[in-house]
Parts: sequence; C-alpha cells; structure tokens
Amino acid sequence: MADRDSTCRDAGGRTDYCEDLRDQAVVLTQVLMLHPAHLTVSELVREITAAAIDFEPDDRYERAIGDLCGAGLLNLAAGLVLPTRAALLFNQLDRD
Repeated sequence: MADRDSTCRDAGGRTDYCEDLRDQAVVLTQVLMLHPAHLTVSELVREITAAAIDFEPDDRYERAIGDLCGAGLLNLAAGLVLPTRAALLFNQLDRD
C-alpha cells in the first residue's frame, strides 16, 4: 500500500489507480457526509458532479461506488447507496 501511495505522489497523481482512489474518496466522503440520508446512485452522482466546472463522466463515480461496494464500505439496497457499518465506524474513529 505504501508503494502505491508513493507511486501516486511520484506520478503527480495522474495514474488511473490514483484517479480511481480519488474518485472513491470523493464518493465515500459524500455518502458519509450525507448519512443518515440515502441517495440513489444517479442522485449521488448528480450531487457529486453538480459543482463541477468541467464535464465529469458519470461512469467514473458509478465505478467508484462499485469498487467501494466490493471493498465492503458501501452497500446498494433497494437502489440506495448506503454506508456499511465498517465505513460508519471508521468515520467515527477518524473524527475522534
């Protein structure tokens, strides 16, 4: 993991891996900030891209949602994006 972090710094954050990490961080941060409110995937993507100056393809954030679900930090339930208990706990630990 440290090697990947240093790779992002050394490459100026311009690798696909680094962009994916940034997108995942944006998505997870938004979900945790909005909790306990829950949004659909399309609502969440609109929320994230609403303030964007440049056109940002929706699929990068949809992919980030899928990656975070695979990592166990988000769940999709009845079309809603929900943080997992692990994500909520980490968020609480990070605040303290």
